[in-house]
Amino acid sequence: MSKQLIWYENLRRGDVDIVGGKNASLGEMISTLKAENIRVPQGFATTSDAYRGYISQNGLGELISDRMGALKAGRTTLHEAGSAIRTAIAAGEWPEETAKAIRAAYQELATRSGREMPSVAVRSSATAEDLPDASFAGQQETFLNVTGEDALLEACRRCYASLFTDRAITYRQVQGFGEKEIALSVGVQLMVRSDIGSSGVMFSIDTETGCDRFVLINGAWGLGENVVQGAVDPDEFQVFKPFLDDTKKLPIVAKKRGAKEIKMIYGRSGEAATRNVPTSLAERESFTLSDAEIVELARYAKTIEAHYGMPMDMEWAKDGETGELFIVQARPETVQSRDTGAVFHSYSVEPAGKQLVEGLSVGNAAAAGRICMIHSAADIDRFVDGSVLVTSTTDPDWVPIMKRAAAIVTDHGGRTSHAAIVSRELGLPAVVGTGNATKLLHDKQDVTVSCAGGEIGAVFDGVGKIEVLDISLADVPKTRTGVMLNIADPSATVRWWRLPVDGVGLARMEFLVSNEIKVHPLALLNPDKVVDREERDAIARLTYGYEHGRAYFTERLAMGLARIAAVWYPKPVIVRLSDFKSNEYADLLGGRQFEPQEENPMIGLRGAARYYSDFYRDAFALECVALKRLREDMGFTNVIAMVPFCRSPEEADKVIEVMAAHGLKRGDAGLELYVMTEIPSNVIRAAEFAERFDGFSIGSNDLTQLTLGVDRDSEALADVFRERDPAVLWMIETAITRAHEADRKIGLCGQAPSNDPEFARLLVDAGIDTISVAPDSFLDVKRNVALAEGG
Repeated sequence: MSKQLIWYENLRRGDVDIVGGKNASLGEMISTLKAENIRVPQGFATTSDAYRGYISQNGLGELISDRMGALKAGRTTLHEAGSAIRTAIAAGEWPEETAKAIRAAYQELATRSGREMPSVAVRSSATAEDLPDASFAGQQETFLNVTGEDALLEACRRCYASLFTDRAITYRQVQGFGEKEIALSVGVQLMVRSDIGSSGVMFSIDTETGCDRFVLINGAWGLGENVVQGAVDPDEFQVFKPFLDDTKKLPIVAKKRGAKEIKMIYGRSGEAATRNVPTSLAERESFTLSDAEIVELARYAKTIEAHYGMPMDMEWAKDGETGELFIVQARPETVQSRDTGAVFHSYSVEPAGKQLVEGLSVGNAAAAGRICMIHSAADIDRFVDGSVLVTSTTDPDWVPIMKRAAAIVTDHGGRTSHAAIVSRELGLPAVVGTGNATKLLHDKQDVTVSCAGGEIGAVFDGVGKIEVLDISLADVPKTRTGVMLNIADPSATVRWWRLPVDGVGLARMEFLVSNEIKVHPLALLNPDKVVDREERDAIARLTYGYEHGRAYFTERLAMGLARIAAVWYPKPVIVRLSDFKSNEYADLLGGRQFEPQEENPMIGLRGAARYYSDFYRDAFALECVALKRLREDMGFTNVIAMVPFCRSPEEADKVIEVMAAHGLKRGDAGLELYVMTEIPSNVIRAAEFAERFDGFSIGSNDLTQLTLGVDRDSEALADVFRERDPAVLWMIETAITRAHEADRKIGLCGQAPSNDPEFARLLVDAGIDTISVAPDSFLDVKRNVALAEGG
């Protein structure tokens, strides 16, 4: 320890004024988390006094004040002011005492590491950086694979100069920091050999919604700068945090393979310290982390978050020589953690034209505007305020124009890239990683950018209609009757995590099969029987990397359902087993040759009848395997399985037998089975169904259709289709009465209460246990239920 530099093991997080937020945090982890088996590369940090000494010895204080004063007065441009200061700092000489201390510390690092000339990462750490309310992420420079004392001193000098990049000056102005308030520390840290391994970024919170139940991990091959800067489309993993303490569970709820088309590696002797090279086909088609490594990193995130007492943003690296995982940076998350959640905004978008491109959504908002396409940072001066910025990738140099944009669209980048972090901080909707936005969109084109549909964001042609619903949670009434949600899309589920719901009354498996899996299950089991070559090729692409089609189906289905089950765990989540009609199954890849032609699929081979049929029972077995994995391996025992369109108790017996044969036996590990009440026979024979099931869920759409004999999809008969018809109400009231007589729970998950919140009053009067509605109807229905109970 000296006035010039301090070793990381002697630093704590309170030392921000001395070594900046980044270095203080590294010291904190090395000093306090070693016992938790969290690896952080060792190193040292120069002090703020060393920076001020450098500025003073070279007489730069007056120059900096003059240039910044001229900028504020409008007598010079941002580029001119920053360039003049950076040039002067880069030309300065090191004070002898500082240079001597850095050289000696590097020699000591060589001794500690057992390497004659160790490769180090040289990182800037400003004294106002990585604070809970301002990340300063990516504003100053980082230099990787720096070797030798002279190269180290030059890298440290360049770090000092980077305090005055255009982006750093702009960011400080936005955050309200004056130049004299800021000093810069330089962190010197042993390199992890992730150039031959992998690396990335990790958050201990869901970056889009603030849900504190998930760890989000992005990863790519090689050094981590490509992930941070958004130059690569990374792998993405999500882990359910509450289960991480149980080593018997594997709580990975999402895995998405990124393109990872390039990787950053060490440069050769005489070249730049690092260089980007194409990845191999095998690397692109493989995940950067094993399941065990994903869980290990997530445990690191949970431990670090608990230690700091706040959500954290971390960078990780996997050493390709040893296979060890390291944390190389940790800072407070600065956007979602500041959201109190008292009011949140729900956006709905009515596009004016067709969808043009899609990618990962950043934020839950939407915006419309005219495209300003910029291919190079050299052209950012032509950006028009209020435009939709479209570019290949946004890096920190783009911050001055990002804050003036209506929305951002990029070809590359993941949800944890620097561009995504800054977009969230600025409150801008962004669609990143589209792959082809700069090819398919054009300058001055009017578009609507929507991040309102979950994890996938889209760009639509024309200026669409955008509506914002402000939802306040301050005055949600309490009710005896449970109000639950109907959910289809797992990626959109987490948007509603703050709603005080009583669980999920209907999770639709069909959405997952059609949108996540996309392939007919029998085509996955019998790929050699798929006749169409294009369909065979499409199935092969989707299932690449999986042992077989069976593994593809069960893993993707289990993870999709897990993302729904996790949001409100341990509250019940009722998963309806697949209820496609034959014509809908036929639309899946490879489906037409397996499905029968039916005149009336609505009342044909659907629901329970499929599960025990000779032609489909092997496919249904995949659903059972996925549910067993979901409950037992992943730990989501709050999941209840519900059998749809079950015509008779005798049919129920066949289904229950098939499920038990595949490990889903009612009562084992607390498994409950429900049955949909959507056929008049379900009401008429309710007592017999009650002997076989733990609960009922009324599907008002089909029950109305089959009670009145009205096609629910017929426009000509729309005025006849009424859930309030006395015959339908009699069915509902009778079902509730008979369920309660048998001491069984009963709810309703049809569309009626969502479209007509007053319908909730009728259900409460009938004694319904739960009502399940669309998320955006929740508050209206909840208030109507409260009024009905009080009156």
